[in-house]
Amino acid sequence: MSDMITLTIDGKVVEAKDGESILNVARANNVFVPAVCYLTRCSPTLACRLCLVEADGKQVYGCNTKVKADMNISTLTPNIALERRAIMEVYDVNHPLQCGVCDQSGECELQNYSLYMKVDSQSYSIKDIHRPTQHWGVMNYDPALCIVCERCVTVCEDMVGSNALDTVKRDSDNIDKVFKDEMPKDAYAMWNKLNKSLIGYDADACTNCGECISACPVGALVSHDFQYTSNAWELKKIPAANPHSSDCAFMYYEIKHDSIDNHKTKRIYRVTNEPHYSTLNGAGRFAYDFENKVQSKDKTKFEKAVEAFKNAKNIKFNSFITNEEALILQKISEFTGAKLVNEDARRYQDFLKNYSKTSGQTLYSSKLADVHNSNFVISVGAYLKSDLPNARYAFNNSVVMNKGAGLYFHPVADPVMEKIGKIGKTTDFIYHAPMAEESILYFILYKFGKNLPAEVQAYIDSKKETKTKTVTEVVKENVVEMVVDEATGEEKEVKKVVSKNVSTEVSYEMVSFVEDFGRDEKFLDLVDEMLAKKDAFSLMVGEDLITHPNAENLAKLCGLIDAYTDFNVVIIPSQTNTLGVAQICTLSREVDGFSVGYNIKADFELSALGDGDLDIPALNQQEGTFTNIDKKVIPTNAALEFKGYTLNEVANEVLACDVEYTIDYTVKLPINKGYKTVKFDDLPNHFGNDQVEYRGYEINSFEVLKEESVKEASDERLVLEENEIVIYKANPINQFNEFTSVSHEFKEKLQDGIFFSKESFENLALVEGDKVKVVTNNQELELNAYVDIQIKGNIAYVSTFMKNSPSNALFNTYRFNKAKVAKV
Repeated sequence: MSDMITLTIDGKVVEAKDGESILNVARANNVFVPAVCYLTRCSPTLACRLCLVEADGKQVYGCNTKVKADMNISTLTPNIALERRAIMEVYDVNHPLQCGVCDQSGECELQNYSLYMKVDSQSYSIKDIHRPTQHWGVMNYDPALCIVCERCVTVCEDMVGSNALDTVKRDSDNIDKVFKDEMPKDAYAMWNKLNKSLIGYDADACTNCGECISACPVGALVSHDFQYTSNAWELKKIPAANPHSSDCAFMYYEIKHDSIDNHKTKRIYRVTNEPHYSTLNGAGRFAYDFENKVQSKDKTKFEKAVEAFKNAKNIKFNSFITNEEALILQKISEFTGAKLVNEDARRYQDFLKNYSKTSGQTLYSSKLADVHNSNFVISVGAYLKSDLPNARYAFNNSVVMNKGAGLYFHPVADPVMEKIGKIGKTTDFIYHAPMAEESILYFILYKFGKNLPAEVQAYIDSKKETKTKTVTEVVKENVVEMVVDEATGEEKEVKKVVSKNVSTEVSYEMVSFVEDFGRDEKFLDLVDEMLAKKDAFSLMVGEDLITHPNAENLAKLCGLIDAYTDFNVVIIPSQTNTLGVAQICTLSREVDGFSVGYNIKADFELSALGDGDLDIPALNQQEGTFTNIDKKVIPTNAALEFKGYTLNEVANEVLACDVEYTIDYTVKLPINKGYKTVKFDDLPNHFGNDQVEYRGYEINSFEVLKEESVKEASDERLVLEENEIVIYKANPINQFNEFTSVSHEFKEKLQDGIFFSKESFENLALVEGDKVKVVTNNQELELNAYVDIQIKGNIAYVSTFMKNSPSNALFNTYRFNKAKVAKV
């Protein structure tokens, strides 16, 4: 590669990407350089200064110094060792000696580095100031333990995009001036900053993802749920994948015995992740205890389940299942003739089929990882904050870390999204009316399309209009005036510059698609400005398009964007394994007759919540794989024992076979759908120091014949009548399904109902605890009313995460509807 260079680190010749930081190059080549404040994927803060190295004879900071060709680097010199030792002594000044009960003890970086640098004496001191513990959402902050490394601030800004944390000033005594002359300069500078600072918290911006807890190198930020429950070294880490959303982010279930009296039973104490390499949303981190606690096998119920499958006309299920379970259901369907019914995956499957007709590929072209690396990103039809937080993180990373730009199209106004790019400096948030999604995709083709099919180009050209507008300009003219000379009394010529306002009519090209989503010609100018120096383009589309009345046309338009623009496209799966189910299963609409439900209400139901006719394991009790948004087959492991029956055992009876383990199906996933014959135990599941994710494998996409016929953008809109508002089918942050709702962290503050912006709540004269009557679709429901301070505008959203939620009846397929809402 032309952008690769060679350099030397501690005598070792290494290859690196030109412009990469010294610290990241060292890490990628397994050369140890200490650093407390720096996270691999984030911006350098220079808070700790431990990453001092010598480059070409000059002492520099490894985190923010870029490598150059033939650079010679030494990671340790006598002076650097002196500086690092002094820095660690400063960190230990007045740091509480409560390691025995601190939750970070045993994995504390301050502890590790103090031992590594042999800090066995203290040269510095200053009067301590009381700093009381604070409670922030799902976490506790102990300022006395905080070393103000700013990793929490950086990850919240660079990775998460909430900007909920920042450094703030604190009261303290000044450091004695004698230290400035006596101690190494970097240690003094670090101490001076540490002595004046704390971390501040903005509750209105926080989305309770807990990534700051994971990033904290000491015990300053900790989950209030976990605090003082276990020592870190007592916990066993079980590598797994987020079971609640389609990012399937890497995580660990951390388990140990339930109690001294009940030492044979294990429970999950917390969930952690690898913050240097990937980000985990709040549902994955905190909604972990949803296991099915069945104590034994009920043979009678099992036999009834076998008979139910043999007699079923329909097998109804959702996409919160593994690939292996999906394959087992497919085999049962093929054997018995039962229809497989999963509306979530069927709509996604249909969208992919229509997308492939114009893109020429069976799968979308991009990955969430590619969005992270792009510098121009557009999101259409996805409520990113709640639908898939990791997609929001990718959007943020593109804009913030890559100095990129973005367009966010959605009907629901979102102040949290607006934090990205410092509230719109490099991003524009277009809050359009529902049903304008086709116009948005046509706009993308208009603005970015190259060599479009003639039919499509002709339609776009027909939407262009030449308009005129009045433009007022300030024009400066040279004017000659006659004035009287006061000294002589004679007239003389004097030249003056006079400013005049001049109005002129100018012509400009406008396209009606832009007007359809509430923009004018200034928007086109803004987009042109944003495109300067951009060369990596990503488009994310979500469930609003997949459920749209015109989903077929929208899918084809997405395919055209993929084929005829520089955008790579990601179609966000709405549930954990929506893509996997769509690839593996032949899905149908429900027919009349007896139905079996797999975590879905039916005539006979198998349930992981323990509320059906036969208990089955929850996802934290299973080995298996998911097909995630990056089109990768990702392994997950069982954290807890399950004492009941599995779907595999049912299938053995129905299919008259003898498959020992569910994961024996991993190698049997369909090759014609892009899967590979890889055994479960052979799937890689780790990250490398080179920042590469070695997890599972990517499924193959196949070429298909293209057809380029699309429909014109529909003029259909949601027309509101008197006393009607727009409602939206969405869930509060971190509530994805019935499994998140039963986890104790979220169950204790469970909110299910209709959510308004603060302004709308007040306009309806609602107060906390009120109920409202919602009328639409010939349905009338009474719902709890809540304020969501993280939305704006007049669109209310209605939650459907509760199992068999009656709120689903308020919507057709499309996530938006209009309804009459009145206080009860």
